[in-house]
Amino acid sequence: MKIALFGTSADPPTLAHQAILIWLAQHFDRVAVWAADNPFKQGPNPQTGHWASLGDRQTMLKLLVEDVQSHYGTVQIWEDLSDRRSLISLQRAQQRWGLEPNYALVVGADLITQIPQWYAVEKLLPAVQLLIFPRPGYSIDQANLARLEQLGGQYQIVDQVGDQDITPAISSSIYRQTKEEELIPPAVQSYIEQKQLYEP
Repeated sequence: MKIALFGTSADPPTLAHQAILIWLAQHFDRVAVWAADNPFKQGPNPQTGHWASLGDRQTMLKLLVEDVQSHYGTVQIWEDLSDRRSLISLQRAQQRWGLEPNYALVVGADLITQIPQWYAVEKLLPAVQLLIFPRPGYSIDQANLARLEQLGGQYQIVDQVGDQDITPAISSSIYRQTKEEELIPPAVQSYIEQKQLYEP
């Protein structure tokens, strides 16, 4: 069994998140997704580094996942996997599904330079394959990939199938800057308006 683990800030979740989930659903037996706090984020909340609360981000992610689930039932929210430390999330997944499945940890290209600083990274990397997706404004540097390999990491860069990009060149930060509604699913936009999130 192949299981993809996709913890994301989802601040807010965008159509790029949706595209990643669809790709994962087409390549993995199970896709476990959750909203989490990234301890390296530097947002307006000094405690979490994020713009919206974890509860709001979990709710928005559920709205996005519900849309994907109409076509791909193997994609599911698992809030109990959420932790600031990816190793803890992996260990919780292993407690739920065992050690036998092949686990892949989904990360954006913006995290490549952070990963060597993660908690107990020398235990984490040998236990998963990193699936690296491109992010607007972030290049994938060979020296940083070599550093991951030195730490025991194996990785796959997922950017294209043939000539088609996997993910649109959008991100949560672009949405927060532009407020362009077409960057996120309508249900997520409605929730943002209802809760008055990301207001200046």
